[in-house]
Amino acid sequence: MSRSTDPDVRLLAALADPVRLSIVRQLAVGDAVCACDFTESCGVTQPTVSHHLKVLREAGIVTSARRGSWVWYRLAPEVVGRLVAIGRELVPADFIRAGELTPSRRRPVSADAIPSVPPAPTS
Repeated sequence: MSRSTDPDVRLLAALADPVRLSIVRQLAVGDAVCACDFTESCGVTQPTVSHHLKVLREAGIVTSARRGSWVWYRLAPEVVGRLVAIGRELVPADFIRAGELTPSRRRPVSADAIPSVPPAPTS
């Protein structure tokens, strides 16, 4: 199987791994995080964390900066916008949010579509 060059595929594939998703979630709630802090929170070894951070960097999800002997990571500024854009592409054109439904926009439900419920047994 060949590797996709589509940046959206690479983004979603990178996020599909539980460890990488955990890293991204940790970065989403805070500022920069040192690479050494991911080993404890993700429950994996440092070489494994390094591999996952490399995949996230190559997918454009994280950026890194060296501070002395430590490397600090943060979410790439454009990653949230990329995820929102992908999500919008997947929403059907006729999609209506539940909060936007008004009586005139609700579809009528026929009586045949409602399942019948047997009466509760009496004792």
